[in-house]
Amino acid sequence: METIDAATISSPGRKPNCNAPGSGCYDPRFIGGDGRVFYFHGKTNEHFTLVSDSNLQMNARFIGHRPEGRSRDYTWIQALGILFNSKTFSLEATKTPQWNDELDHFKFTYNGNQVALAEGSLSTWYTEEKDIKVERVASKNGVMVTLKDVAEILVNVVPITKEDDRIHNYQVPSDDCFAHLEVQFRFFALSQKVDGVLGRTYRLDFENPAKPGVAMPVVGGEDKYRTNSLLSPHCGSCVYSQGSSTEKETTPQQVMEYGTLDCTKFSYGLGIVCRK
Repeated sequence: METIDAATISSPGRKPNCNAPGSGCYDPRFIGGDGRVFYFHGKTNEHFTLVSDSNLQMNARFIGHRPEGRSRDYTWIQALGILFNSKTFSLEATKTPQWNDELDHFKFTYNGNQVALAEGSLSTWYTEEKDIKVERVASKNGVMVTLKDVAEILVNVVPITKEDDRIHNYQVPSDDCFAHLEVQFRFFALSQKVDGVLGRTYRLDFENPAKPGVAMPVVGGEDKYRTNSLLSPHCGSCVYSQGSSTEKETTPQQVMEYGTLDCTKFSYGLGIVCRK
């Protein structure tokens, strides 16, 4: 089983590092909080919970394609739905037949209403309470989402390129380049009850079910983490409680501490949990 050492990972800019803990990229390849690589394929046009804690829920919508003769879908993360402080926020990659770097392929919503985020690096949007912040880290197709005192998320929109298609034999159709998200999470205050496809890997008692020595360790859990919609708080193993707050739910005993890490910025040790 491949293991990533967070301390040795660096990144040249503010964009997801797909080879660092807390990331979810490609045909979803995750690197857990424990530094181990695993794959979770999900299913096309279904939703799965990535992180569920008492005060935070993050779901993902999967898109995909199954060429003739394959037993499963190729899948990618198309959207993230976030429930936090009794609010909902979503970001998604918009469908496009052909990729154009000159166009922005993000769509954002807040409490069900579309959010307009001007193009241009450092363009920023806040909620009234400033507990949710979205900042462009590139003029187009790259943002950082900050959930005050809880998490930071770096997100890029990328297509399946012709080279990707050639290497992996995805056989993508001509009318869809499967624009999808590359994501990387940094958490500040996860409890020991945290669950979800990615969230569970941050528990100190987590035992990774991925088989060691396997080139592509695939983990299951579709039934446990399947949820009805992008912004649903419910799944078989979800622990999110609407109305919970960070202050009320987080205690020194619950927070996982990594005292030797630099937690003052998105330091690309990533996916790490920092104590504020």
